[in-house]
Amino acid sequence: MTDPIELELGEGALGQRLDRALVSALSQRPGLESLTRSQLARAFTEGAVQVDGKPAKASMKLERPVHVRVRLPPAPDLAHAFPEAIPLAIVHEDPQLLVIDKPAGMVVHAGPGHARGTLVNAVLHHLGQRPGDAAGSDDASSLPSLPGNGPERPGIVHRLDRDTSGLLVVAKTAAALERLAQQFRTHSIDRAYLGVVLGRPDFERRRIETRHGRDPGDRRRFAPDQGERRAVTEMTRVRQLGEDAALLRFELETGRTHQIRMHARHVGHPIFADPLYGRRPKQPRLRALADGLGRHALHAAVIGFDHPDPARGRVRFESPLPPELAALVEALERPRT
Repeated sequence: MTDPIELELGEGALGQRLDRALVSALSQRPGLESLTRSQLARAFTEGAVQVDGKPAKASMKLERPVHVRVRLPPAPDLAHAFPEAIPLAIVHEDPQLLVIDKPAGMVVHAGPGHARGTLVNAVLHHLGQRPGDAAGSDDASSLPSLPGNGPERPGIVHRLDRDTSGLLVVAKTAAALERLAQQFRTHSIDRAYLGVVLGRPDFERRRIETRHGRDPGDRRRFAPDQGERRAVTEMTRVRQLGEDAALLRFELETGRTHQIRMHARHVGHPIFADPLYGRRPKQPRLRALADGLGRHALHAAVIGFDHPDPARGRVRFESPLPPELAALVEALERPRT
């Protein structure tokens, strides 16, 4: 068990189940962003959740502000990453880094329910390497990991959602990992995405700045009025696709989990075929296109950064829409018959 956590659930939690209110409150705390439902369920089962000093049930309805004491069980350890012979679309490779065009459907690194078939597994096979134990490893046959990252994430400095395609950089050395991570921390990385959204946006260019935290109604999602972190996205309409959809360019000032998908929902134009943040189209033609796509329509099209080797200066890589998204755009632009 971990050290106990003390917190107050106030007026804003009234009417909620205790377990839902706790998930929302705990996931805002540093280090608990990846809190799992199973961890909290185990805590309730083991009597490690107390309300006003007494063990409480997950289903308890909050009718007044309460003081809660929680002792969470540790998250299960993930196995070290291992090589797998999986094809990779490598856009660029040099002694310090790789730039990969990730396909939709590929998970970046291992996690619950995804032990195999990840981008990390494929990178390790491509390099003929194994993951290192620390970012400062001197073993030339190992990939580095950022401090605080588990052994399942060697070389990884940023991620893309499973069904988001596009460009992702992987560090091959500890020095490259730290220099790239610093740029992500200071938001000096250039990142632009292309996405198909539902509806007809009434703007040519719009800057969205919100807070960013777990959605108390659905912990799989993030919401614009939760938490304290800033999320900033610049949206530009590339072109309208018929009456019912548009192609947008999203430029990130910050890079929060699901940021673009959350902001697209926030402005009333969710990403096409996004089952978590979007809605199923009412029109039969659009429903058929969404059902046939097999992914949400978001693609990481541009990444630019200062290369870890100062002699290389600023580098920039671009990726066109993959065939299935290019075909979607063409189909949406086609006049109705």
